[in-house]
Amino acid sequence: MHSFIRRTALSLSLILATAVVHADELQDITRMMRQGQLPQSLERVDKYLAGKPRDAQGRFLKGLILTEMNRASEAIQVFSKLSEDYPELPEPYNNLAVLYASQGQYEKARIALESSIRTHPSYATAHENLGDIYAKLASQAYDKALQLDSSNTGAKTKLAMIGELIGGETRAARAPARTEPVKTAEAAPAKAAEPKAAEPKAAEPKAAEPKAAEPKAAEPKAAEPKVAEPKVAEPKVAEPKVAEPATKARGGSGAETDELIKTVRAWASAWAGKDVAGYLEHYAKDFKTPKGESRDDWEKLRTRRISAPKKIEIDIESPKVSISGDNAASVTFRQVYSSDIVKATGTKTLVMVKSNGKWLIHEERVN
Repeated sequence: MHSFIRRTALSLSLILATAVVHADELQDITRMMRQGQLPQSLERVDKYLAGKPRDAQGRFLKGLILTEMNRASEAIQVFSKLSEDYPELPEPYNNLAVLYASQGQYEKARIALESSIRTHPSYATAHENLGDIYAKLASQAYDKALQLDSSNTGAKTKLAMIGELIGGETRAARAPARTEPVKTAEAAPAKAAEPKAAEPKAAEPKAAEPKAAEPKAAEPKAAEPKVAEPKVAEPKVAEPKVAEPATKARGGSGAETDELIKTVRAWASAWAGKDVAGYLEHYAKDFKTPKGESRDDWEKLRTRRISAPKKIEIDIESPKVSISGDNAASVTFRQVYSSDIVKATGTKTLVMVKSNGKWLIHEERVN
């Protein structure tokens, strides 16, 4: 599955009049789904819907279960009909976009996301997803331009940068043995009286990616559809820009965590400042290059890509540190890249090693 747009799970801006017993039933079904008991949860939700065939929350939960079971065509039918019956709800449109993107139907995904945004203009997840869809459509357009004119250096540069920034090269190198289904979030009990749109929470992207055809330069893969959490939405707090002081991330501890965050921000600052030498100094001698190319070839490519834009801005958002030993750690964060050539957002993990008291990048993973 792709690695970029988020699914909407059951916070569900579906706020419905439902007896407590029905809410409990949906919670039980959701727990079964979380535990991987998909056939049993599908059977129970079908029984639930037999008595309440128009229940939007139950139908939405069924769509999520079908998605988890890799039964995309049936899930599409469920979300499509739900959108027809409850056109004021943004989440079913968003999940349709997830499923369409997983099938490479990016134009349909775009239309579904635009419908979601019309329904709920402040729906941040749909706006971000739409940006990712536009990035994929742009990469296809640049690829077509190169097929028609292989000497088009502008298209080559833009395509290569999109490929790097949303993870085309890394994903191609790390494609899983099988395509994973969209990861679903949990269902919440239905409440209140009339269906109405409530603001969903944007969940974190999951890694999964189908292999896309490579043009002259590596074409980016679509990122995983993002799904809004079903629980009470916690507002996403963006981290400050790279130039600002680092704040402590979850997952690490004390001074070592602060040092790792400081190192990542210094790396991003060198990149944004087009300081190629300072940028390259953050990589370990045994750095694993994305495609297994030589270190020298990789450095030449990075130098060209950093030098090409006139201006670069990079934000490091929500860093999470995991320390696995005295000299090993990883930092996962949301990278927001903007230049006069291209804009892209994605989740990245830097695998770090400590050498001579200094944290260095041993591997980059685009999630």
